[in-house]
Amino acid sequence: MPKKLYIKTYGCQMNVYDSERMAEAMGAEGYVATDTVEDADMVLLNTCHIREKASEKLYSDLGRLRPLKAGKPDLKIGVAGCVAQAEGAEILRRMPLVDLVVGPQSYHRLPAMAKAAEAGEKTVDTDFPEEDKFDHLPDRPTASARPTAFLTVQEGCDKFCAFCVVPYTRGAEVSRPADRIMAEARGLVEKGVREITLLGQNVNAYHGAGPGSDGGGDWTLARLVRALAKVDGLERIRYTTSHPNDMGDDLIAAHGEEPKLMPYLHLPVQSGSDRILKAMARKHTADTYLRLIEKIRAARPDMMMSGDFIVGFPGETDADFDATMELIRAVDYGMAYSFKYSARPGTPAAEKTPVPAEVADARLQALQALITEQQRAAQRAMVGREVSVLFEKPGRLPGQMVGKSDYLHAVHVRTDARPGDIAKVRITGSAPNSLAGEIATK
Repeated sequence: MPKKLYIKTYGCQMNVYDSERMAEAMGAEGYVATDTVEDADMVLLNTCHIREKASEKLYSDLGRLRPLKAGKPDLKIGVAGCVAQAEGAEILRRMPLVDLVVGPQSYHRLPAMAKAAEAGEKTVDTDFPEEDKFDHLPDRPTASARPTAFLTVQEGCDKFCAFCVVPYTRGAEVSRPADRIMAEARGLVEKGVREITLLGQNVNAYHGAGPGSDGGGDWTLARLVRALAKVDGLERIRYTTSHPNDMGDDLIAAHGEEPKLMPYLHLPVQSGSDRILKAMARKHTADTYLRLIEKIRAARPDMMMSGDFIVGFPGETDADFDATMELIRAVDYGMAYSFKYSARPGTPAAEKTPVPAEVADARLQALQALITEQQRAAQRAMVGREVSVLFEKPGRLPGQMVGKSDYLHAVHVRTDARPGDIAKVRITGSAPNSLAGEIATK
């Protein structure tokens, strides 16, 4: 009987991709995925360290696994991801039920670590190995189950924003060679994938070695996008997450010239106050960000913008917060993610005095209300328009399919379309988190 693997994924799309690759690596060793933790022979918690209390959430989940482990002594439990990278052997010390701890740059070694666990050996691997982990991972058979896929092209970060742990848990910026990315993309398309989202901590900082080069980073993200657009069967390209300082003119031009590059861009700014941006070590100003948005929309007038915001950063005043609200009104986001500042151990900002919690809470509520207002207005503006929808799965109602529009809106339609089909859809209604539509043309 095959062994069963249960993976719980915390955090961003990078972790979703990593979980898929770990499942594929374990699949090559005879493991099959299960959605039921009680059925598992191995439980893997793939953690994120970006938000506050990440470690506490991990230890809480591990505590809930203790009774299951007691009833199934042969059950193996692993911790992966950024909390694993940050805490390493401390996890084994605090939670003896854990059998292995593996960082995000070492998960290609997971099958060997699992075998060691089966032999009764506990292992920790949080190295930054010299070899490319992607060279040691198997093909991606699970990709054929859906028409969209993530594809990591760049990892790590050299920006060292004052609030962020990514440079410490993911390491320095590294770009994958272009030919390996192209090969992986073609393999995904052969398995039925029609939309690929390129991933990276700073994805638009991508500078990978081109085919046949001597290792220099001569390919930009724009060049990679244009090459991917020539792959037959690949109909849509997205990328995330970007940094304003790496938004080059060639990438902006690609948005205006390449129809397969979707008109949705996630470009975090974090604050609208120059004083706070400087304290965050963001190395851009509110004005340079706004001028950048103007250039992007000049190249692609229908571009829908998304962003990230942190409120309550140490030292943030009412005037600083007002500047953020002014920037949001100026950009008019289609959606955005917002968070109350949380100190991450080891980062420069963690040593500063935080804004009182009640003040940060009030600012977050006000900011989220404005973002919600803009998001719903953007969705209402879609009513009556025709958009392209890539259908992904059946909806909740009989005869209904759900897919994503060019602008990443969830759209539900009564249709006989199948997953992977793309159709023109006339939007007929807007709900808080989705759009309704009817088939215009296939």
